[in-house]
Amino acid sequence: MESTRQQKFARLIQKELSQLFLHDGPSIYGKAFVTITNVKATPDLSIARVYLSILAVPDREKAVDEINEATHKIRGLLGLRIKQQVRHIPQLVFFLDDSLDYAEKIERLLKEANVGKDTSNS
Repeated sequence: MESTRQQKFARLIQKELSQLFLHDGPSIYGKAFVTITNVKATPDLSIARVYLSILAVPDREKAVDEINEATHKIRGLLGLRIKQQVRHIPQLVFFLDDSLDYAEKIERLLKEANVGKDTSNS
């Protein structure tokens, strides 16, 4: 369970990274459409795990790797934006958020199960 402090910190990081990706994103990861879906902060606020949804690119894992390689640059730009609000800029670790893919898979499986049920009743 996250504390209120962690939640506020995570929201700040998510908001500022979203703005940063909107303006400076193409120079970091190209033409991919990147959305920050969630940010989780450690209790000491030293690490922020950033979950990304990536569209319009054939290899999403490669895009995440490119973003992780540019972490130093991203962290520096983030530091310029939030230096007045936080004492330490957290280490950033980016992950691919596959929750949408998982939800689509479950939905597809449920539809297939319902189709099978409907044909057996006829």
